[in-house]
Amino acid sequence: MAVRPITIIAFAAGAAIVFGATTLQRVAGIDVPAAIAQKDPKPAGSATKSTLVAMDDERIKLAQIEERSVGPATIARRLTVPGTIVPDAGRVAHVSVKLSGTVAELHRNIGDDVVKDEVLAVLESREVADAKSEYLTARLSNELQQDLTARDKTIWEGRAAPEQQYIRSRNAAAQTAMRLNIARQKLLALGVRDDEIAALPQAPDASLRSQNVRAPISGRIAERKVELGTAVGRDNLETELFVVVDLSRVWIDLSVSSADLPMVKEGQTVGITTRGQSEAGTAKIVFVSPLLDKDTRTARVIAAVDNADGRWRPGSFVTAAIAIDERSAPVVAPFSAIQAVGSHKAVFVRTKDGFEKRDVVLGQRDGQSVEVVSGLVAGETIAVSNTFSLKAELSKPSDED
Repeated sequence: MAVRPITIIAFAAGAAIVFGATTLQRVAGIDVPAAIAQKDPKPAGSATKSTLVAMDDERIKLAQIEERSVGPATIARRLTVPGTIVPDAGRVAHVSVKLSGTVAELHRNIGDDVVKDEVLAVLESREVADAKSEYLTARLSNELQQDLTARDKTIWEGRAAPEQQYIRSRNAAAQTAMRLNIARQKLLALGVRDDEIAALPQAPDASLRSQNVRAPISGRIAERKVELGTAVGRDNLETELFVVVDLSRVWIDLSVSSADLPMVKEGQTVGITTRGQSEAGTAKIVFVSPLLDKDTRTARVIAAVDNADGRWRPGSFVTAAIAIDERSAPVVAPFSAIQAVGSHKAVFVRTKDGFEKRDVVLGQRDGQSVEVVSGLVAGETIAVSNTFSLKAELSKPSDED
């Protein structure tokens, strides 16, 4: 019995819905309209395209997406404690005077940067004038006596003078040399430097009553305690003129409980963060106190941190994370690169066409970094900032939807 053509066409239309246009074409040999053929399953590779956010370099720059290569790094378990930034005690200098006088000149003010041995102020003092005059007198007497002794020695060696005369002259020369040395030591004790002492014979008379006050270290003037004309020195007068602080390195003063103290050792690294700063710093423990505070039962721990850029200000409160258990991880990424996409954690890996979403499995987190157990290999480049915009772009419905 022959099958009517209309029955074949009806069968083909139903089969097109169930099996797809391509299958129908192979089985029945019937041409299917193009509208139906477009609904065929997507070719291989279309699943990869659904995870790709196409972006060229210009769009990436406009979106302010930062890229970074991932690789091995150290991951640590950390003990978090509060702390306070304080100046390094070895880099604080109190500039004091050792004589009585008045402030005649002020060359530097509070907040000024100074270098070691720079003149900060000039004092006028009768005490230093007397000491300089005494030194000059002793120096002149010694020079004359040394000349007389040399002459007496020549005469005695030529048998033109008795030995006793030469001995008396030699004793007098020893006494004048001793008095000169005493006068010099007195000037040094008053703060006059060796080069200033050597220049005294040629110095003008008006400078004899002046005494330079110099910076003992390089740093910044944190305090200035005197004004022009201020009387300074002994007899209950102000003796401290300036405080100079070198903040190129500062301390982090930490308080660690007695229970946690056995895990803290000198040399351990400390991650520090403070409110208002996005970037963290790294310090190193330089001192662990063997004593506990009787009231708080905590020990003082000091960590040192470089501060060449001046961003760590003494007096600021910080959060310190002491690394107590460190290990190396093969792949570590910034935590800012991680996005939750559905029920998975994902990162966006840079490709030639833009960024590809890649599901990852995370391990231990260490501050702003996290270990990537799987999903990434060392050397791959990922987006680490503004990744939410990539997630949003990926979530947009496609044209086919």
